[in-house]
Amino acid sequence: MTEQKTEKGSVGEIARLFFKLGLIAFGGPAAHIAMMEDEVVERRGWLSRQHFLDLIGATNLIPGPNSTEMTMHVGYERGGWPGMLAAGGCFIFPAAVMTGTLGWLYVRYGTLPEVEPFLLGIKPAVLAVIIGALWRLGKKALKSWLLVPIGTGVAASLVLGVGEVVALVVGGVVGMLWLVGYDRLRGGAAALLAPLLYVPFAPKLVQAATAQEIPLWKLFLFFLKVGAVLYGSGYVLIAFLEGDLVQNYGWLTQQQLLDAIAIGQFTPGPVLTTATFIGYVLAGLPGAIVATVGIFLPSFVFVAILNPIVPKLRNSPWTAAFLDAVNVSAVALMLVVSLELGAATLVSWETWVIFFLSLIGAFTFNLNAAYLVLGGAALGWLLQLI
Repeated sequence: MTEQKTEKGSVGEIARLFFKLGLIAFGGPAAHIAMMEDEVVERRGWLSRQHFLDLIGATNLIPGPNSTEMTMHVGYERGGWPGMLAAGGCFIFPAAVMTGTLGWLYVRYGTLPEVEPFLLGIKPAVLAVIIGALWRLGKKALKSWLLVPIGTGVAASLVLGVGEVVALVVGGVVGMLWLVGYDRLRGGAAALLAPLLYVPFAPKLVQAATAQEIPLWKLFLFFLKVGAVLYGSGYVLIAFLEGDLVQNYGWLTQQQLLDAIAIGQFTPGPVLTTATFIGYVLAGLPGAIVATVGIFLPSFVFVAILNPIVPKLRNSPWTAAFLDAVNVSAVALMLVVSLELGAATLVSWETWVIFFLSLIGAFTFNLNAAYLVLGGAALGWLLQLI
């Protein structure tokens, strides 16, 4: 197979696109990737849908925030090292500024702003964006019926509580064997093998330490460690923070952690900018900066190492089969996340109305994700006034 050839573009166009996405990308990693697919594959044609899927599959296998690493991959493909830095930096920057500002307000006033009316409309609109991307990526990922049991097995194992990375790796390995001819290992075996290999991470709970002034270097190293070893969605971050910041170190109270998580949920961009808020609460503006740099720095390193390797994986039947299996596993992961988001989001007639209108906008009129999100926010606010 030939390697993906990507036409190079200017750093300015890369920066503008990902700054815009950083401002409107609500809803977590699945939503971010859906918006990216719409912009860089569907509208601009910067990447083929197959290569975009390969990057998703590969990114799911390394630590760090998956959607943020996808922005870096696209930037690298489009503009080399400067493009990678521009894409990642511009996607992170708006959310970091917003969460840092909210951290300042929180420290000053001890409370969070009221944003529920806007979230009422944003969440169902984001759900429609995800479904649109799932439809397009799913059609590309499911190249043959042989991939159906792989995706089904991975989805089932995720529903049963298997870790995301374990499910994806096992789905990729079992699927690779299945696709290259080992028909005695059915693709559905992924659902049986994954739980056996899954070893859940449980932070050790110890007596909370006495609150103290935290050196910036210590704050930086903590978030650098988190960024280097954090697998899965931003929700896995909560386990890390609760185990260390609340239980082990005693740097935050349980309520402060809950408030920090809430900030991460209703601001756009990567959920990991929760670190910016926590850094500000713990050590002011310098704390916000070192926490943000610490948690995202490993992702730039991982992407720089991984990106040149991904196209070469298509040249071998074995690694190509592995990528195909991981790709369909990643789509299964997005589907499970979408169902969970739908169950939590579509809880009233207002959310159902916004969801269906957003679906019509996405599928019938091919509206940009930015318009869907902004329109959903406006509708949510208006419906609360009725």
